[in-house]
Amino acid sequence: MTKIGSVCKRVCSGGTPKSTVEEYYGGGIPWLNTKEVNFNRIYSTESTITEAGLKNSSAKWIDKNTVIVAMYGATAAKCAIGMIPMTTNQACCNLIIDETKADYRFVYYAIVNSFSVLASLANGGAQQNLNAQLIKDFEVALPSLETQRRIADILSTIDDKIENNSRINHNLEKQAQALYKSWFVDFEPFKGGRFVDSELGLIPKGWSVKSLGEVTEERRDKVGARQDVKVLSPVTSGHLVLSEEFFTKQVFSESIAKYLLVKPGDFAYNPARVNIGSLGLNEYQFDGCVSPVYVVFRCEKGYNHFFDLYRTTSPFKDEVLSRSSGGVRQTLGYKDFAMIHIVYPPKDVVESFNSLFEGLIAVQKSNLKENAILSSQRDALLPLLMSGKLLFADWNC
Repeated sequence: MTKIGSVCKRVCSGGTPKSTVEEYYGGGIPWLNTKEVNFNRIYSTESTITEAGLKNSSAKWIDKNTVIVAMYGATAAKCAIGMIPMTTNQACCNLIIDETKADYRFVYYAIVNSFSVLASLANGGAQQNLNAQLIKDFEVALPSLETQRRIADILSTIDDKIENNSRINHNLEKQAQALYKSWFVDFEPFKGGRFVDSELGLIPKGWSVKSLGEVTEERRDKVGARQDVKVLSPVTSGHLVLSEEFFTKQVFSESIAKYLLVKPGDFAYNPARVNIGSLGLNEYQFDGCVSPVYVVFRCEKGYNHFFDLYRTTSPFKDEVLSRSSGGVRQTLGYKDFAMIHIVYPPKDVVESFNSLFEGLIAVQKSNLKENAILSSQRDALLPLLMSGKLLFADWNC
């Protein structure tokens, strides 16, 4: 058993440049927030800072291959590997591993394997925190460097495949959005035909401009006494997810009788959060439900993919922003949502688009299914390898 601090060349936290100073942000220096630390490899950060921001704060550069452990709040004890040089906020404990003593990948997997134990050491009142000393003193079982590398190679190979599938899916998402733009914004496949004037500009003949109220229907069906309905939550990634799997604690009411049903193919959004992308499609093959404060709507049959991509466009986001009402917490009820006007393609055009789009979806679903299997295999192997219970002296690794 070895203290983590004893295999590090350096252990440090970071800092946050003053948020009110605009010139401290938006530069070329990656700056990591702990909300991005989630048992992952980090190749880029959501925020960047400038040289001035670096010099006028406690932020400091850390090397690539640094093991990063979150110390505060809900993310405490979660970890990641920084794959690029970067800076972090003060809630990150950054472990720069001495490569002569330990493999940084092995240290990362050892912390992942010990997550629940390390997280239990967090102390404090309402916000449970770790500190750098606790993490430095935390002990992990450390085999020989050669054995560390062999174990890390096995687990990293699985994570490499998961990461590659995720990268492919991200590219497919971009292709889908580009395909939508080509067909329904730039009208590329229809340039050889006739165009007519409309309130939204020139559109292909046979197309129309309609309000969302004309082509969608609000649904207010309640769960009632049903026991087979799962609670869904719209998240900022633009998907409806199972609440019980996405959140670490229950975020919905004990009784869901008054919750609104969201059938497969229906959309739901939180009127107070739609401006940040919390609108999603029920892509599951079963009925879900959402809080009664949400809005649920259904589009014309066959137009689900069209609407799912339309909600990601700038025109839709601009309309949402302009029609949202209220002060700090803006809302968009269905009545205002229904007033948004869109260029609406004929059914035969949408069916042709669907045949192309669903090919991309099939690859994405296959990759997601494979990732779920790989994650399960990795999670089963992790404790066995870390404990030494799974021996591989005769493996050809």
